[in-house]
Amino acid sequence: MQKIALSLRAKKKTIGVVPTMGYLHSGHESLIKASVKKCDITILTIFVNPSQFGPNEDLSRYPRDEKGDIAMAKRNGVDYVFLPTPQTMYPDGYETYVEVGSTAQYLCGESRPGHFRGVDTVVLKLFNITQPHYAFFGQKDFQQLAVIRRMALDFNLPINIVGLPTIREKDGLAKSSRNVYLSPIERAKALCLSAGLKKIADAVKGGFTNVDLLGDILKTEISQHPDIRIDYIACMDADTIKPLSIYKKGKTLFALACFVGKTRLIDNVVV
Repeated sequence: MQKIALSLRAKKKTIGVVPTMGYLHSGHESLIKASVKKCDITILTIFVNPSQFGPNEDLSRYPRDEKGDIAMAKRNGVDYVFLPTPQTMYPDGYETYVEVGSTAQYLCGESRPGHFRGVDTVVLKLFNITQPHYAFFGQKDFQQLAVIRRMALDFNLPINIVGLPTIREKDGLAKSSRNVYLSPIERAKALCLSAGLKKIADAVKGGFTNVDLLGDILKTEISQHPDIRIDYIACMDADTIKPLSIYKKGKTLFALACFVGKTRLIDNVVV
């Protein structure tokens, strides 16, 4: 893959990469389409990265559909699909990891220790392998996008990191590979997450900017379902991913992670 990418760059081809863990949905498809439109060559990577999962997380049961993923790649104009094995990415004796900083301190970085260390490490490796000019990520994983942008800046990577809007179901639920875990009843309850975030956005549009009370709107919406367990609800600076106590126009991030049944879902809005 690296030899192919270097050969393409030598031919002055513009390369876009879409890093994924597979089980693709329309959110991933939007990233692929953006890359195909922007770049001469699009590389889709599919790798369920063990280093970003904790010991009690869902690595072994993370959904996989290699055949369906490749079919989506073909019909959307992907030029190469890179499907490495864990042994390829982390061979015997592997010991080098990216040390993450304050961008990864809160939210998922706090509730999933070591997660972003694994994310940054595998993304840096994928960048080195695929040699892209552009890399495409979804804003549903807003903190992940910020952490990767920080790494690209800090390591002087000659890559444009492109963040694209969250793709949602018609009823508002953010697209996620983990949605497949939800029972019909759980899925219906999960709609309160996006509904609460929409109420925050509507309140801000109406001129309401007290961040504590905006957060309470979200908590009230979720509290309608007492069996939904809140991991975190937080108001952060969208640039630094640090706690925000006063509204910052266009840069105020409300982010959440909740367990609906056994399934951990994340979502966010920037207002």
